[in-house]
Amino acid sequence: MTSFFDSESPSNVAEYSVSELSGSIKRTIEQTFEHVRVRGEISGYRGPHSSGHAYFTLKDDRARIDAVVWKGTFARLKFRPEEGMEVIATGRVTTFPGSSKYQVVIDALEPAGAGALMALIEERKRKLAAEGLFDAGRKRPLPFMPKVIGVVTSPTGAVIRDILHRIADRFPVHVLVWPVRVQGDGACEEIVAAIEGFNALQPGGPIARPDVLIVARGGGSLEDLWCFNDEAMVRAAAGSAIPLISAVGHETDWTLIDHAADQRAPTPTGAAEMAVPVKADLEAQLASLSARLKGAAVRQMDNRRQTLRSLARALPSLDQLLALPRRRFDEAAAGIGRGLQMNTANKRRSFERSAAHLRPDLLTARIVDRRQRVVDAVNRAERIVERQVNRGAARVASADASLRALPSRLIGQVHRASDRVSAMSRRADAAIAADLRRLKSAVAAQDRVLQSLSYRNVLQRGFALVRDAAGEPVKQAAAVHSGMALSVEFADGRVAAVAGEDGTPSQAPKKRPARAGEPTKQGSLF
Repeated sequence: MTSFFDSESPSNVAEYSVSELSGSIKRTIEQTFEHVRVRGEISGYRGPHSSGHAYFTLKDDRARIDAVVWKGTFARLKFRPEEGMEVIATGRVTTFPGSSKYQVVIDALEPAGAGALMALIEERKRKLAAEGLFDAGRKRPLPFMPKVIGVVTSPTGAVIRDILHRIADRFPVHVLVWPVRVQGDGACEEIVAAIEGFNALQPGGPIARPDVLIVARGGGSLEDLWCFNDEAMVRAAAGSAIPLISAVGHETDWTLIDHAADQRAPTPTGAAEMAVPVKADLEAQLASLSARLKGAAVRQMDNRRQTLRSLARALPSLDQLLALPRRRFDEAAAGIGRGLQMNTANKRRSFERSAAHLRPDLLTARIVDRRQRVVDAVNRAERIVERQVNRGAARVASADASLRALPSRLIGQVHRASDRVSAMSRRADAAIAADLRRLKSAVAAQDRVLQSLSYRNVLQRGFALVRDAAGEPVKQAAAVHSGMALSVEFADGRVAAVAGEDGTPSQAPKKRPARAGEPTKQGSLF
């Protein structure tokens, strides 16, 4: 240290270097205020620094002083300091020569009650919360990808540059900035007007209506952020029809607008990150999803192709499918000849059985029976008609007798009734005649059937009917023995014959002349 009295000094005033003077002041203050207790409200508290020390200020309504709590002392504190809390700090006053500032190094800290500003904020918070302005149910979700973002902040600070820079980096969109003052007189009114002005914009108008609003300001003390605790500000934020993000101060700063906003961001940069997604992440996600979709489609096609191949291997070949039908077809083709022969034989036997029953005596008996039925039916019809005519005549006679006593105006009705009776009689006669014609037609049809089924028609085609001695037809060669008397009937007559041995015919019998009265052909049965 140099001497206070320099011989070369033109005066008796001592000269000090800056370091000497700062050091002297530091020693004087530390010796004078080695142990002090200071009562004040904590302001500007941001939590412990990265080094572990805590820095803030103590203030009252007229002055403020810086304070510091070293890392070791901070760990021993019974309670952690909070913004706006009124405390009593015990420590010593020291200076920092490098900046000519003084501060209180706190060794102990105890609460002295909430500060006046914090008490006012708490009272206002309780009032607005009771009105439901802070309810989580009224908060709206932020749009995932807004097209226009409205920002309410100061146009000259670093906040707007941070927001624009972060939005440009993440997802460039159109940004509308409403310049306002964020501190001092008139700041509250300008911010409220900005929020209401953005909400007043109409969709599709000359100025695009924002999809989300950001109300932003940098960090500061409680007094610097006081306008964001204003009741009008809180009501404007709660009443905004556009989703609103509050980005006031740093992460540790809380204002009433943070509770009323739809979303609170810890910093203005965080608000920009909340407002828009990361375009690169979306593109990467889209590319990943596209690749996954393409891969899934390829794998699906491969799986379907493999399944189809497996199913194709499980299917039988064409030869296997057609083997059984081919065998059945060959068997059917081989048996169709035998089937036709058997069917022909069965039809022939059926025809022979039917021909055996078609004897003239049976047909004659059926015709006589049908003729008798027709005669009986005609007689019954005649009797029925006669009875109806008699009953009609009786009714006419009775009606005539009754009508004689009636007035002459009923004579016309009697004549009409008589005409109806006559018409009925004529219709009955016509019905009987038609019935007789139908029956005669039926008999004629039966006669034609008999003629078509008669064996004599077969004899006309060159066939012969062999009968035994009893006159019964011989149907099989096994029934004929040697020397058996036979009668062979041709179309023009019968010839007697004798059966020979081994198919050798015996002496030809003489042709027997036709007996008198024997018919030579089938005649009419009537």
